Amino acid sequence: MAEHQEHSPWTERPSVALRPSNTGPIADFDAGSTPGFDGDKSLGEKTLVERGRALDDLQDMLYANGRSGDHRSVLLVLQGMDTAGKGGIVRHVGGLADPQGLSIKAFGKPTAEELEHDFLWRIRKAVPPAGHIGIFDRSHYEDVLPVRVHNLVPESEWEKHYEMINEFEQDLVETGTTVIKCALVVSKEEQRKRLAERLDRPDKYWKFNPDDIDERAYWDDYLEAYQAIFDRCDTDSAPWYVIPANKKWYARLTVCELLIEALDSLDLGWPAADFDVDVQKKRLAASA
Repeated sequence: MAEHQEHSPWTERPSVALRPSNTGPIADFDAGSTPGFDGDKSLGEKTLVERGRALDDLQDMLYANGRSGDHRSVLLVLQGMDTAGKGGIVRHVGGLADPQGLSIKAFGKPTAEELEHDFLWRIRKAVPPAGHIGIFDRSHYEDVLPVRVHNLVPESEWEKHYEMINEFEQDLVETGTTVIKCALVVSKEEQRKRLAERLDRPDKYWKFNPDDIDERAYWDDYLEAYQAIFDRCDTDSAPWYVIPANKKWYARLTVCELLIEALDSLDLGWPAADFDVDVQKKRLAASA
């Protein structure tokens, strides 16, 4: 990885190692693994701090270009089972960048107004503006995940959503938005431990939802639904990445690296001044 230090702990780019075509079936996926990373938690956390500075610099450049008329943006889509760490990614990775250049949206159950429109209506309204990194905590994929698992609409309806999603994402890419989609995968046992922690700690009660226990009965159905989105909606223009999330430090570092690689690919530079710099220096020197 050219942008890393000479002795990088990465042995393979996350953008390669974690594509669904390389990770294999999600039903056999090891959520406790650290693909492509040759190091432990201590090194991972240290690397995240270092790489966070690179992310911050690149995001500043993206934002500056957006203010200067560049239409490009980046969209990070986060999906995952409950407790997979989506909120932690928002805080610990998004928090590495300047908040003025972030656009964050969490999607819960659709409101009455949202249900009056097609499922992409609320998503289109949240697409990041020029110069921003947008983060979706859940997304349009809810309509082929819980909607599919619980048969909330007829199969004839949700079956159409895959192609609608592909068309929507292709349109985003063609209009200047780089799309990164991350599926955070925890094991069923790790999820049980995280739910138990929420029940053991008063400061975590607010995060606990009794429905999360009910959803565990549909674990295999969710895996099947995730496999379907990888099979049908993983494209080179809007790729999916399957990220093992039992180790939170690894998931956060990986998402950081994916963002850095996406921003690097934009080949950004600082926007040129739209004024005569020398003239303005003289004016400033002459000002009282």
